[in-house]
Amino acid sequence: MKENNSHGDRRLAGKVAFFVTMYAVFTSLFHVWMNSASLMIAIKRNAVHLGLMLGLTFLMYPATKKKSNKRPSILDWILFVLGISIGLYIYITYDNLVERSLVPNSTDYVFAIMAIILTLEAGRRCVGYILPCLSIIFILYAKYGYLFPGMLAHKGFSWKRILTRMYLTDGGIFGVTLMVSASYVFMFILFGSFLNKTGTAKFFNDFALAFAGRLRGGPAQVAVMASGLMGTISGSSQANVATTGSFTIPLMKEVGYEPRFAGAVEAAASTGGILMPPIMGAASFMMASFLGIPYVKVMYAGIIPALFYYFAIFTMVDFEAKKTGLKGMDKDKLPIFKEVMLNEGHLVLPIIIILILLIKGLTPLYAAFYGLIATIVTSSFRKNTRMDFKKFIEALEEGAKSAVSVAIACAVVGFIVGVVSMTGLGQVVAHNIIKLSFGQLWLALILVMIASIFLGMGLPATACYIITASIAAPALIKMGVRPIAAHFFAFYYGTLSAVVPPVALTSYTAAGIADANPTKVAVTGFKLALAGIMIPFMFVYSPIILMENVTIGSLIMTIITGLIGIVALASAAENYFQDKMTIIERISTFIGAVLLVKPGVMSDMLGLGILAIIFILHRTRIRKKAIV
Repeated sequence: MKENNSHGDRRLAGKVAFFVTMYAVFTSLFHVWMNSASLMIAIKRNAVHLGLMLGLTFLMYPATKKKSNKRPSILDWILFVLGISIGLYIYITYDNLVERSLVPNSTDYVFAIMAIILTLEAGRRCVGYILPCLSIIFILYAKYGYLFPGMLAHKGFSWKRILTRMYLTDGGIFGVTLMVSASYVFMFILFGSFLNKTGTAKFFNDFALAFAGRLRGGPAQVAVMASGLMGTISGSSQANVATTGSFTIPLMKEVGYEPRFAGAVEAAASTGGILMPPIMGAASFMMASFLGIPYVKVMYAGIIPALFYYFAIFTMVDFEAKKTGLKGMDKDKLPIFKEVMLNEGHLVLPIIIILILLIKGLTPLYAAFYGLIATIVTSSFRKNTRMDFKKFIEALEEGAKSAVSVAIACAVVGFIVGVVSMTGLGQVVAHNIIKLSFGQLWLALILVMIASIFLGMGLPATACYIITASIAAPALIKMGVRPIAAHFFAFYYGTLSAVVPPVALTSYTAAGIADANPTKVAVTGFKLALAGIMIPFMFVYSPIILMENVTIGSLIMTIITGLIGIVALASAAENYFQDKMTIIERISTFIGAVLLVKPGVMSDMLGLGILAIIFILHRTRIRKKAIV
């Protein structure tokens, strides 16, 4: 069997690679059965899900980077067996535990200790040190809360109670975060994997080339559009980079973009994939569960923010192209739109089917299951997209492997959510945020934004959202922000963590493809994302953007002022409008953008007035240069 390094850090070959492939295929098939025909209760399903994912983790990810090219060690195989066993233990013994009124015995405690250690170790291997270390701090806080100062202090819990909560109930590892991973997230990741194998990524690239290739930004704007389309099915920023970046980054370099900028465009554009309905990544499913609302409402709420974000990146790229004098691609190098739609347009049918099912009010699980079936059926409409047995097996394998990092992150963050609910920490932090902000909403929003970005420097976007939503969002809700707006605020900045230096995973992935300096790509990517950084403030002050209390007139007005504000912010970030800006013009443009964010006729008029003055100044300056 060929060497396989598409997932994880370990290169597998031979019999071990074959075993891992078969294990991954079984994992995907079992999840399909578990989420469709099975009547398994939630905690058992979560436990089996974690056991299977832990097994994959210890085979795919080595204990240290130095062993990245080696076969799994004896210790890895032992951990593989133990990882599966902690899931099976709950599946087999949970009914007996309920009969004992959830009174644990010594064996329960042994498995609880083992589960915590293995989950933290798996987290260290596949998502890094920061999240497991943060979870350990929270666990210690649950035990030794009386040692903490001021309002953070609490009486502390016994180790037995902590172990029971974390492993033997649905208030710890097997809580809502892992429940969402075991159901919605896994099924949609698998759906995206099947779509990829049918050539949907190629269709999105061809569609974007045909539609935007001749624009001034050329392949950079193609990258933005293709990443947005890819985001509809992947829900993953790094998956976007890997699929669209390998195609768009070389094109950008070919027409004259610096490798640093080419990688940054793809990183910033791919980051928005988590924001793009209908799938929107794991965090959006978490949000629906946390808020107790149908997922379709989260999907509706995400439409305008996602379009705003991509409009912001699109505008930034256009300003850069205009500033550097770049042009679009030659017509003869671009695919013909009509031919693209005739040959590959049928690949979008499964996405349309999922949208229809969600809009009709059916559950995401139902939609994902029938989306899988629709993908297999529609791919057979054309010979070039038809799935054979090999592609079918590869899709099952890729789906399970792609779900590992999300599942493990959700399990590890379960410790944090469990401790927050045990100790009431969320209410304490909410009180302190209100106190530090002196009751001013704008200041509280800035504090939550900083906290989210700070957490994002080392956490996956999903984990960042869960922590921020558990700890910081309650403060915003107490200050009168609508719950969905407060959670979207945390969700949005958790998403942007993928492109925030110094730990900007999406940027580093793009840098590898672009053959550019990772730090430079990360800094440039963050700069490109700056145009979208004000968008969460928009939907806090104007919940209508999230489809809350919509009236046609107010929605149109909010969208118009929002788009103008985004253009102004992009202009200030790029230091270019129709011409290079002076410092005063740049500051004034930023102020105008901020005024357009806050709803109100007066603030909108002031913002538009400032931007009108900048526009007139630039037009006058350009005319004078033309005369000279």
